[in-house]
Amino acid sequence: MKRYVISILVENHSGVLSRISGLFSRRGYNIDSLTVGVTKDPEFSRMTIVACGDESILEQIKKQLAKLVEVVAIENCPPSETVVRELALIKVSAGESSRAGIIGVANIFRARIVDVAPDSLIIEATGSEEKIAGLIRLLEPFGIRELVRTGLTAMDRGAKILSPPGKSGGSSADT
Repeated sequence: MKRYVISILVENHSGVLSRISGLFSRRGYNIDSLTVGVTKDPEFSRMTIVACGDESILEQIKKQLAKLVEVVAIENCPPSETVVRELALIKVSAGESSRAGIIGVANIFRARIVDVAPDSLIIEATGSEEKIAGLIRLLEPFGIRELVRTGLTAMDRGAKILSPPGKSGGSSADT
């Protein structure tokens, strides 16, 4: 099965997230990753959903989403045309003898130390899933105490933007 990244522009109202996740649940589609945030226009939020399936499942998901009144625009995000990133916070055990090694690993991945405690460090990293996974692999020997990942967020490369129909600035839904 192929993995799809779908960006959805929705009206910024309470209950929209619940309706969209319920749609996936009712249809038996699993959401691998979901991020949501308000856009530059506070009337709208943007969702990035990662789901697996074949082309027919993708088309069915898009058709079902398009039926929801709050959904303004939908687009599939092909990897070659999209910037995709994830954020991770990683709390690592860090005694005096291991701090330099942890900081060295963080620097290799252009991650930042965002919290220092007597026995731990919290590292913030953004990048592709592969980059985050690589960083985690190299930090595991130090002892990862806690880990949180945001899930993917995506944006089209170049001038194309996800916008409501009729608003200027680029293309809208590709439903």
